[in-house]
Amino acid sequence: MDALLNTGQRVLARNYAPAKLGLVRGEGCRVYDANGRSYIDLGTGISVTSFGHRHPEIQKAVRAQLDQLWHVSNLYYTEPAVQLAVELTECSFAERVFFCNSGSEATEAAIKLARKAASRHKPPERRAIITFEGGFHGRTLAAVTATAQPKYHDGFEPLPGGFRYCPFNDADALDAAFDGGVAAVLVEPVQGEGGIVPAKPGFLQHVRTLCDRHGALMIADEVQCGLLRTGKLWAHQWEDGVVPDVMTLAKALGGGLPLGAMLVGEAVADILAPGSHGSTFGGNPVVCAGARIALHLAQRPVLVGNVLHQGTRLRETLEMLQNDSGVFSEVRGRGLMLGAQMAPGYVDKLGELVDHCRELGLIVLTAGGNTLRFLPPLTIDDDTMDEVVERLEEAASRL
Repeated sequence: MDALLNTGQRVLARNYAPAKLGLVRGEGCRVYDANGRSYIDLGTGISVTSFGHRHPEIQKAVRAQLDQLWHVSNLYYTEPAVQLAVELTECSFAERVFFCNSGSEATEAAIKLARKAASRHKPPERRAIITFEGGFHGRTLAAVTATAQPKYHDGFEPLPGGFRYCPFNDADALDAAFDGGVAAVLVEPVQGEGGIVPAKPGFLQHVRTLCDRHGALMIADEVQCGLLRTGKLWAHQWEDGVVPDVMTLAKALGGGLPLGAMLVGEAVADILAPGSHGSTFGGNPVVCAGARIALHLAQRPVLVGNVLHQGTRLRETLEMLQNDSGVFSEVRGRGLMLGAQMAPGYVDKLGELVDHCRELGLIVLTAGGNTLRFLPPLTIDDDTMDEVVERLEEAASRL
């Protein structure tokens, strides 16, 4: 493994700081390093391998498509892309689907669509997009500008104009930021990178009401929180009656392969005319073949029940550690998208806790600078969760 790590450090761009861990194989809820040691993966590649590593049904579909057609671009129709689009519209509010390769690209598409729609009746200076502090929408230039976190902006100025930032879950601040010069509001129903922070009850409805009142679009960023991650197929469904105009997806949609999507409702279904936007690899038939299975899995009642059941078990464990050890000050999230915020006396030990978890065979993530983030496979079973509980208790005790 040392050779892999040393070579990676020498030849890869230095914009990442990977853990000193070389992974070579994955199966179900576990990954294996170059020395053969196994780890329970509670990060799933940042909510990508949500159905476990090498899920047999996804693998079978991808292998079958590899024997037929790999790529033709969007100059032609392919059955996997068309069928996936049909299935996405059938289980959502959407009328049409645009495919790309990542969440950042889906964000870019949504920004362009919002501006294009506003151009029909608003001059350029009245096409602002409101986003929220703590949110995260991607790393491309427009997407990172939409991300209202200055640490992601530093050094990349001048940034594109036309964005307004607002405190998350603050209805009064949103009222003050809103006027007829707003083209859209871009919101995560559960903020991921910001620390696993769900929208408060009624906040998404308030966004919807303001958008309707001012003729703006509501864009739901469900790149991390969508596809059953929170216990519902789409995270915005936790707020009764809220239907966005646009929804962005990626991560889990590809079942482990790169795929992004922008879903658009009836009001804006025909905004993007031929030539207005594109993606060479978007809707790749191999990836879409696997994504069709991922979408089907996310709608199986047995899996929905498992997400809610295992999410409750994990939350109870984290809350127990909060009460008994004092390591955590708050546990947040829904389903199997949970965050445990470090208590004031332990904030500087977040990295140490991650290391303890890895030493005990658990891969966990962080978020928001002070939160331990959990995005385990939606397929995790009771026996594996028993192991998780035991190892988390040991990791916390080591602090």
